Amino acid sequence: MDRLASFLAWISAYLVENIGPMGPLFGLAVVGMMLIAIGLPGLFHKTVDPREKFRTSANWLDAGGPAASQFGKAALRNAARGARLERFAGLLEPKNQAEMSTARMKMLQAGYASRDAVRIFHAAKFLLGLGGLAAGMLYNNFYLSFYGAPPLKVALWVLGPGLVGYYIPSYWVERRRQARQEEITNGFPDSLDLMLVCVEAGQSLDQAINRVAKEMQVGYPALAEEFDLVALQIKAGNDRASVLKAMADRTGVNDIGSFVTVLIQSTLYGTSIAEALRIYASEMRDKRMTLAEEKASKLPTKLTLGTMLFTLPPLLMILIAPSIYDVSQIFKSIVR
Repeated sequence: MDRLASFLAWISAYLVENIGPMGPLFGLAVVGMMLIAIGLPGLFHKTVDPREKFRTSANWLDAGGPAASQFGKAALRNAARGARLERFAGLLEPKNQAEMSTARMKMLQAGYASRDAVRIFHAAKFLLGLGGLAAGMLYNNFYLSFYGAPPLKVALWVLGPGLVGYYIPSYWVERRRQARQEEITNGFPDSLDLMLVCVEAGQSLDQAINRVAKEMQVGYPALAEEFDLVALQIKAGNDRASVLKAMADRTGVNDIGSFVTVLIQSTLYGTSIAEALRIYASEMRDKRMTLAEEKASKLPTKLTLGTMLFTLPPLLMILIAPSIYDVSQIFKSIVR
């Protein structure tokens, strides 16, 4: 043990002398990457049961995955990448089924409907975090070590880029999810009006959903994609109620959840779907008007700070600066 301790102390002193204060940390990182490189080849020999792969794909489609007719070409292009990521499934997927479902639903709400979206997300976090850590170490060795920076600053510059790279994918996915939900929320009242027109013109609800998916493609592509997926799944023979509930879960928008509840109750109790759509579309228009009025009422408050920062200081300078100059001249004359 004494020999091992002395050997480790010698290595630590050697690294500090040649690399800098963060030399031991750099050595640990190199050893960790070597161990990862040694253990990765064992994962390449992992075989996947074809029946398990087929079952996973089927469950993914039932949970709201992309339809083959729309995303078939993209699926073929990503097949090789999915096969490579399958070997790292043990490292790039949550072990708990509940956590896996939550992560998969979050990726769906962000618009990433690929079956390998969760694996790609975790792979991006790992690679960007490792790359940021390596960049911080290089910056420390080639720049900070020459200026004798304190250890705290060195640690921040080494660990900071790694943490930033690790959390960038989470930030990106969250922003994509919020932007997609905002787009769906903005286009949903217009889609309800169009659906109401189609139903009152004599079309069935399934035909109305298909028409809305086509008409909303230009203005609101995310909402059109959801309606198109609903239409394809209903055409494939899935239950309408379950398909609509899956749409509400994929989007994560409360308005769509309420709309799905209205349609299910209307079908269950045998009431007129057109009347239910008319009432709900009217409520959605009123809600959109209320939100617009709320944003308009907040605008003067938001402009107050900008007005104070960019208008009041120049005005005070124009009004008070001559008086300050005159007072300073008077004091100079008195001193003389």
